[in-house]
Amino acid sequence: MNMGIKQIESVDGPIMTHLSPTQNPYTPHTPADVESMLLDLGLQSIEELFDIPSSIQFTDSFKIPSRSEYEVKTELKEIFEKNLPLIEFLGHGYYSHYIPSIVDHISDRSEFLTSYTQYQPEVSQGFLQVLFEYQSLIVELTGLKIANSSMYDFATSIGEAALLSGRISPTRTKILVPDILRLERLSVLKNYTSNSGFKIESYPTCNSNTDVDELSNMISKDVSMVYVESPNSHGSLEESIEEIAEISHESGSLCCLGTDPVALSILESPSALGVDIVVGDASVLGLPNAYGMGVGLFACRSEYLRKVPGRLVGITKDANNRRAYTLTLQTREQHIRRERATSNICTNQAWIALRTAIHAAYLGPHGLVDLAKQCIDLPLELSSKLNNIEGVQSPLYSRYHFREFVVRTEKKALDVVRFLETKGYAVSAINDHELLICITDTNSSHLNAFVDAFKEAVL
Repeated sequence: MNMGIKQIESVDGPIMTHLSPTQNPYTPHTPADVESMLLDLGLQSIEELFDIPSSIQFTDSFKIPSRSEYEVKTELKEIFEKNLPLIEFLGHGYYSHYIPSIVDHISDRSEFLTSYTQYQPEVSQGFLQVLFEYQSLIVELTGLKIANSSMYDFATSIGEAALLSGRISPTRTKILVPDILRLERLSVLKNYTSNSGFKIESYPTCNSNTDVDELSNMISKDVSMVYVESPNSHGSLEESIEEIAEISHESGSLCCLGTDPVALSILESPSALGVDIVVGDASVLGLPNAYGMGVGLFACRSEYLRKVPGRLVGITKDANNRRAYTLTLQTREQHIRRERATSNICTNQAWIALRTAIHAAYLGPHGLVDLAKQCIDLPLELSSKLNNIEGVQSPLYSRYHFREFVVRTEKKALDVVRFLETKGYAVSAINDHELLICITDTNSSHLNAFVDAFKEAVL
């Protein structure tokens, strides 16, 4: 087989060197390979393969110097080494939990890593079954009857929920969100709905929970969906979800809850509280902190089945009466009947959903509940110890907290952040005198040392 290697003679003997028609070290085809393929296709050049109008063609140079694989890896290594080796207490939507090694071992099997989309069920039964199990997990945790086989991330799931509400009530034009919604999620929601005629409005919160009276005053026949989070951006658990759902339904609006599977394992079922749609990030199971990468969960009531974005895996029987899995609904823009597509999602996070399913199955119901209890007990323990420090109010809000909580200090928050960095800890300031602190099973061994450093920081 021609591997694109040419033998060159030198005074010391033959030297092996790689050839590439595009001077790209990652392209495996030799000029002869390219010429042969073009000949079979009846084309003169690679450019003839692409029908790109000249008006939109990029003719300039990217001005990126070519580098070998070794040079690229060396440069990236130098960049990564600039990162400070800090113990993180950051949170802000990115949460670390210990991932059992079995998750890596199973998800790294070649049939999972090399599978793109399970269009051919006869050769994709294993992966389809995993996605079916993932959907079943989300259905069990939410109490809702329909869950799709994962979406991009938390923020886009909120956007898709808003669009679904618009398909159900096309004359309504408002989406209500809490005033403490994370800015990156709010930005994605606005971007998602920018061409759908929606207006995004914020309703007030009080002591890190929904101000129900004020929300009631804002509800009108124009509201398509009310969005609420539990735990929210302050780590607080929302105590009025059922009441928020009732207020929404009285006006004909949908109620959407943002959460995650670990929290759902210990909280009351969203379906029992009257919630219509549940969105969130499922990658708190199966994926380490990726700071941007995740897997969006999406579940809703069965009456919205035909309006759900993305795709669903279903279970059936083959000609021999054996259980079989297949993609049943694929209302995505790149499939047939695009004009009826419910979403422009072109892929999803199937491999990460696989990891979520493996992690959840490994933990089992009791293990998942134990992990959730840690997410309540650890913040309670840490916040109590911080509250014993003079000049510190911890937690700032008298609520139940999950993983993270807000602390108020008399000292400037940024000064506290900078001092803690010198001690090897990373926390984040959310305003002049308030910090958000997150603790999970992966940084809990540093709890007491962190408290000692925090005490020094605020003195």
